[in-house]
Amino acid sequence: MDRRTVLRATVAGGAAAFSGSLWAGAALAAPAQPGTSPYGPLQAADANGIQLPAGFTSRVIARSRQPVPGTSYPWHDAPDGGACFVAGTGWIYVSNSEISSTGGVSAVRFNADGSIASAYRILSNTNRNCAGGATPWGTWLSGEEVSRGYVYETYPQGGKAGVRRAAMGRFTHEAAACDPDRKVIYLTEDESTGCFYRFRPTTWGDLSAGTLEVLVAGTATSGPVTWARVPDPDGSPTYTRNQVSGAKRFNGGEGCWYADGICWFTTKGDNRVWAYDTVNQRLDLAYDDSLVPGTAPLTGVDNITGARSGDLYVAEDGGNMEINIITPDEVVAPFLRITGQSSSEICGPAFSPDGSRFYFSSQRGTSGSSSGGITYEVRGPFRS
Repeated sequence: MDRRTVLRATVAGGAAAFSGSLWAGAALAAPAQPGTSPYGPLQAADANGIQLPAGFTSRVIARSRQPVPGTSYPWHDAPDGGACFVAGTGWIYVSNSEISSTGGVSAVRFNADGSIASAYRILSNTNRNCAGGATPWGTWLSGEEVSRGYVYETYPQGGKAGVRRAAMGRFTHEAAACDPDRKVIYLTEDESTGCFYRFRPTTWGDLSAGTLEVLVAGTATSGPVTWARVPDPDGSPTYTRNQVSGAKRFNGGEGCWYADGICWFTTKGDNRVWAYDTVNQRLDLAYDDSLVPGTAPLTGVDNITGARSGDLYVAEDGGNMEINIITPDEVVAPFLRITGQSSSEICGPAFSPDGSRFYFSSQRGTSGSSSGGITYEVRGPFRS
């Protein structure tokens, strides 16, 4: 019996096992299922090769190894995780570079009207900067996706060097999500037997010291969880994921997003979106392709972000190169699809501070090479 069959039987025989808190306290009766997008069907591909719902448009913001339009700054190879930050009357989009040894983070500053004001580097010569997360105090946490990698705290406004935050643990870092209510930062690990962590800074807003903890639970896909301190965050000689007995294993941790008491995170090895209820300290499945009858709309589950509407936007690493929306009423549907780039992956989804513009990258573009990365902006009637 394969994984799809086992999981479907579990849901059919015990839906109550999937109960729990989800969007703003709504009951999670079962993982999200395919349905009609609130934006309607995708239209024919536009001039940039992107299929969008009616009323939405795209533009190219940057291409790897080419100057960002209106600047002399060449965009980095292999753009990956990203986020937006307020900058005066405009905003800044930051983007990781998933390149070995010469990775780091670049930034594009936008004027209030959306025109590009400048572009620049905010972190250099780090190792495979994959995903990360924004902090409430306006910095970007950039993780190294290598064994015993570090988190770097970077400064989107520029003019200040990024700082290594060793206290946040050394492991194969992916994404980070800040929970200002409990004053912790959640962290994912991109290993087939990886863990889900949280970091408790000694002083909120100062990441130089604190306690690293790992989520502890059984093998079930839902239920109550606890946390245990990782004895040696440096992960040497014993990897952090192997230091605590009972630490729950996740198959390839990827994106991470916190909102309204829920920390959402994704695992690419089993195409799942998880919901950790921070108030009730329980874990539930928000999406699993194995629990979708027929063809699942969302595969290659990777980066994730949220909108003011409560909608989640989940990017695909591979699949059919889509970003899917998961609505608060548990409907999953394509929001956009990139054509002609089947050897790439979609990374770095993020909304501008006012929620009117949406950014993302195709890591390898049409060439299938890290030097062919493309970063886009989408505008349209996003739900508020």
